Amino acid sequence: MARPILMPQVGQDLTEGKVVAIKVKVGDKVKKGDIVAEVESEKATFDVEAFETGTIIDIRYKVGDNATVLQPLMMVGDEGEVASAAVQAAAPPAAAAAPASPPVTHATMNAPATAAAVTSLHADAGSGRSSPLARRLAREAGLDIRQIPGSGPGGSVVMKDVEAFRQSAAATATVLNFAGAARAQPPGDDQVLKLFAEGSYDLVPHDGMRKTIARRLSESKQTIPHFYVSVDVTLDQLLALRERLNTQAPKDADGKPAWKISVNDFVIKAMAMALAKVPDANVSWTENAMVKHRHADIGVAVSIPGGLITPIVRKAETKGLAQISAEMKDYARRAKDRKLKPEEYSGGSAAISNMGMLNVKSFGAIVNPPHASILAVGSGEERAVVRAGQVVVVQQMTITLSTDHRCIDGALGAEFINAIKGYLEEPGLMLV
Repeated sequence: MARPILMPQVGQDLTEGKVVAIKVKVGDKVKKGDIVAEVESEKATFDVEAFETGTIIDIRYKVGDNATVLQPLMMVGDEGEVASAAVQAAAPPAAAAAPASPPVTHATMNAPATAAAVTSLHADAGSGRSSPLARRLAREAGLDIRQIPGSGPGGSVVMKDVEAFRQSAAATATVLNFAGAARAQPPGDDQVLKLFAEGSYDLVPHDGMRKTIARRLSESKQTIPHFYVSVDVTLDQLLALRERLNTQAPKDADGKPAWKISVNDFVIKAMAMALAKVPDANVSWTENAMVKHRHADIGVAVSIPGGLITPIVRKAETKGLAQISAEMKDYARRAKDRKLKPEEYSGGSAAISNMGMLNVKSFGAIVNPPHASILAVGSGEERAVVRAGQVVVVQQMTITLSTDHRCIDGALGAEFINAIKGYLEEPGLMLV
């Protein structure tokens, strides 16, 4: 009997992945755990394993296709079995799959349940039979018949179900508009392109990563009230300690040092210890409760071709500088090869974006939930400051904390960033 090998869902936001390699062909024998395909998500590349032992009897996609999550990539059967019409019907191609649910935003979380949300509780009914009239009415109304719960015989969708669903959807849209959740849409593609002379530009289609970044950060700025605080940090003691630690690193037979600690490693450690010192800032927001984290899991933005990814240093308050440095080097290397696992870049309570190496003096970063804050780090530079009435030159950098004002208000944000500043200016406190 034919069994599907499904496109796995790795990460809650993934709705489809690009097939970059097919490792088998029809007729090949596979056993449970064999790698049968390689798929690229918006942030990483991962292997797809066979779930059962058998013979490949059907391959649903070719390299370059986008595969919908939880839909069959290929079918496994018994030796000699062929992909019959029944098999095809049992494993519809991804193109026929129900559309992915829209992303959950702060607005939709507060709004009354939508018709689509309600019908998700009745998926079995909505995927059953429907009358020709119901299908025609749904098509004319621009509705997906598979999303409509049926009340007819055997759960089939009939005319009154379509009408009820249409009215419910219209009522929900009215409520959302009244609540202010419906926002002005940006100009469409045609409107933008009309502003430029034909032939004066090239179009580069967005890949999955760029689309995900655009969606998540647009949601963040629209639904999260951002609050910003900045301080200047004097780096003289940190730079001196960094030089001493790196100079004393033991070397292997090839002369390679056991560690090479960066300023960013100190920033990660300082933020983690500041979260331990100011635990009210180590939180995530939900509509019903404040999530208070027991450890400081720090996301660190890493630039990769086509966008960025934020691997998480788990329990960073418990780790030494050398361990943090080694983890970040490993994350950065694998991130550029798109080999990070979803659990390595998902979650976290706070984040760091460091553009100091790009000669950026200061900037404000965008909070990316579930993080409640993100620290933007500028470049270190010599600055003239006045101390005891005398002008002296010191190494300083500007750091800016962006917070989700729903859970970290101004006074708490100021306490948090000054705790970070304190550890960076007295770095020896991070070693005790």
